[in-house]
Amino acid sequence: MGLIHIDLFTTLDGVAQAPGGPEEDNDGGFAYGGWQAPLLDELVGEQINAGMAGMDALLLGRRTYSIFAAYWPFQEEGVDWSIARLFNSLPKYVASRQLLTPQWANSTHLGPDTAAAIRELRERHQNIHVIGSLNLVQTLFAERLFDRLTLWVYPILLGSGKQVFADGVVPSNLVLVEPAVTSPTGTVTLRYALADGMPGVGDMSGDDRLNSAS
Repeated sequence: MGLIHIDLFTTLDGVAQAPGGPEEDNDGGFAYGGWQAPLLDELVGEQINAGMAGMDALLLGRRTYSIFAAYWPFQEEGVDWSIARLFNSLPKYVASRQLLTPQWANSTHLGPDTAAAIRELRERHQNIHVIGSLNLVQTLFAERLFDRLTLWVYPILLGSGKQVFADGVVPSNLVLVEPAVTSPTGTVTLRYALADGMPGVGDMSGDDRLNSAS
């Protein structure tokens, strides 16, 4: 069975809305579109590229798909040629409640039962990546329908905007699958895997580890 990877850029206060540009998503009057751009650096770029290793399908929400479809097919001769070649060649699946006729080559609109369609995709691909697509991501969290979660956490606070973890997240355990990487701008790359079980609870009042530190 293949893995579903969720790849998200987020601020320290959990905002993941419109990292790439001012016109990406201004729902709710969001005024900080493009907040990621001033903090990009070479190491972040390397980490993003490393995360694409083995990707054999893209799974996107309607808005992110529309943005990608209007950009990447026209970039094969530009500075982003390697990413463009990858994205343009991969099978792409669009999760949308609205009827959509995909215009990007190798694209398929999933049926009305998104969760069932995604489970079927796991039988056909090894590494399916979800980039952005916050509404879709909330469905994946609620269904525990993901295997890896990579967060690029940027050292800014925005105070408002669409959140990575909105209402409906199912309590889950995650494990860090490799050491965190911090870039010169203070951006931290965190790669997690979904783990079994539910988060535990306890009482720290008698914990000797705390007493010994005082």
